[in-house]
Amino acid sequence: MIIGLFFVMTATLYASCIPVYYDMLVTQCIPDGCGVSIPALTFEPDSLTVTEIAILQVAIDCSLTLVFYSAALILLWKSAREPMGLLAALAMIAFGTSFPSLVVVGSENWLFSQYWFFAVAAIGWIAISLFCLLFPNGRFVPAWSKYVMALIVFVDIANIFFEGSLWQKLHFPLFVQFIWYLSTTLLLIYAQVHRFRRVSSPEQRQQTKWVVYGVTVCFFGFAVISMLFSPAFYNGNAVYFLYLNAALHLSLSALPVTLTLAILRRRLWDINPLVNRTIVYGTLTACIVLLYTGVVLYLGNLFVTWSNYVVSLIATALVAVLFAPLKEWLQRMVNRLMKGRHDDPYAVLLELGSQMMQPLAPDAMLTAIARQVQGALRLPYASIAMDIEGQETMLAEAGERKDELELHAYPIIYRGKTIGTLYAACRSAGETFSSEDHMFLEVLLQQAAPIVNNADMLQGMRRLAEDLQESREKLVLAREEERRRIRNNLHDDLAPRLAALALNVAIARKYVDKEPAAAVAKMDELGQVIRSTIQDIRSLVNDLRPPALDELGLVGAIRTRMDEMVKPSQLSADGIGAKRLHMQISAPPVLPALRAAVEVAVYRIVTESMVNVVKHADATSCRVVLAVTEDNRLRVEVTDNGVGVGSTGRPALTGTTGGIGLISMRERAAEIGGECVIERLDAGGTRVCAMLPLQ
Repeated sequence: MIIGLFFVMTATLYASCIPVYYDMLVTQCIPDGCGVSIPALTFEPDSLTVTEIAILQVAIDCSLTLVFYSAALILLWKSAREPMGLLAALAMIAFGTSFPSLVVVGSENWLFSQYWFFAVAAIGWIAISLFCLLFPNGRFVPAWSKYVMALIVFVDIANIFFEGSLWQKLHFPLFVQFIWYLSTTLLLIYAQVHRFRRVSSPEQRQQTKWVVYGVTVCFFGFAVISMLFSPAFYNGNAVYFLYLNAALHLSLSALPVTLTLAILRRRLWDINPLVNRTIVYGTLTACIVLLYTGVVLYLGNLFVTWSNYVVSLIATALVAVLFAPLKEWLQRMVNRLMKGRHDDPYAVLLELGSQMMQPLAPDAMLTAIARQVQGALRLPYASIAMDIEGQETMLAEAGERKDELELHAYPIIYRGKTIGTLYAACRSAGETFSSEDHMFLEVLLQQAAPIVNNADMLQGMRRLAEDLQESREKLVLAREEERRRIRNNLHDDLAPRLAALALNVAIARKYVDKEPAAAVAKMDELGQVIRSTIQDIRSLVNDLRPPALDELGLVGAIRTRMDEMVKPSQLSADGIGAKRLHMQISAPPVLPALRAAVEVAVYRIVTESMVNVVKHADATSCRVVLAVTEDNRLRVEVTDNGVGVGSTGRPALTGTTGGIGLISMRERAAEIGGECVIERLDAGGTRVCAMLPLQ
């Protein structure tokens, strides 16, 4: 309500100043000047009259005010309950009223209006400054900006009592005034940029972009056009003054438009294209003006006798020739500045190819691709991940990953197979990749896929070499451990026994003639020790390789072991009427020639499984199956109908749990390149299945 009354009062006083302003323009300002507001203007023959200039000047000032008032009305209508909306509306009312020279000139002879507009101007600067420091969440960010805001409020309020001429009446130098306005404007821009990078959400960042864009356009437009009012560029021509004034007001009109869009949060289009075009055409305009001016001055001084028409014609022709290539070059530079080099993927590929010509490790190749993508598209983060042993692993990264930035995944496909994934982070939170970005990445990844594939192959070869080296080390360690075990058995057991035998033989020899009976007893003792030693040697040999495999073959050795295990259960069943255990084996009539390691592994896996059946399963049936699969592997399967794995009476056999024998079964299969699975059957019982390679 208060802002509405302030709006009505200000607009009424503003309207009352329009006829006074027009009369002052016609009678005083245009012929003789009105201070710093409007200088004395000159007219060329056949140009506009004083009355026409006055009408146009009033129209220009009123147009700027109308734009600001329209923005204020929209904000009061749509955002009447939002503090930021009310603050923005107040700023639009005050700034749109006080900036044009209309109220300064039109209220000179009316003291109330004069001081009212001084207060309005102060409110305008305070409101716009406060808005930039609080928008969009209503908090001062950074926190110390509240103290600077207090200083701004103090200066603007003091300016009221000095009738809007604080700097002049206190005799401050002009550069101090310039530094004050420059520093405060840069502070407002910095506060929004700081908030954008550190605090804002994605939607708030989009709002902030519009506000920063509007403030930046106003600032640079005001700075550049104000310089053109200097006597070095401006000779007091009335038409030229109108053009400059219109351009100045047009640049300031960006503020209410962008600010209204940011407050309302309606259809917050991506502002990046608008910023892109503004930079391109602003720079292009400056380049054309400088080029035209430079050519005219140079040719005018070089050829003094030439007419101005000829010089202007040459300068215009040169500008026309250079316009298209200059615009294209500027557009390309601005595109690269904002979004990288997505418009020139083949140059990026050429650079990447030149890097690949260097001797690089696989990791360095992938890192070069990630860095090329990050640098070409000006991304904060890019990485390449590949599947290693069933798990996705990051192999190369470029830049710093931030949690608030969304990662986009792009598959790297080579010959129809996905060999990896490129992850690219958005340039800012809430920002998406454009169609040009997607096209660039598609072209780049198509050409980089062979490089990634080569790096993957090199990685695989390196891992294979590492695995091979590790396997060799394990083989050497296992061989040395086996040798040490055999040596210890020979040294600690057999060697002392043989030494004792030699000593007993020498003792028995002494008793042969003197005490034959003692010699016979000693010889009997020697025979017992020899037989025990022979049994230990056989056990040692059997541990290296079961002799039954060489004597009976794999199937025969398993059958013999079955018979040995079944007999105790049959005797026990006959004695107490318990269940009998039946074991059988199913195998091809002729097995292919098996390597010694495969034979031992099959025998150990089967015998250990049968021992588990006898000890834990409480089964009545156990079946062993040996079969050769189509992929040239030997399938070894042992099943029973007992209590099943994982039950109360039988320990779990999956994962890394289970006894030493169960772990040994898996290790024996893995040592020769196979696998062993132990599982519980749905119908009851347990199945041990090992797949072992024949080749």
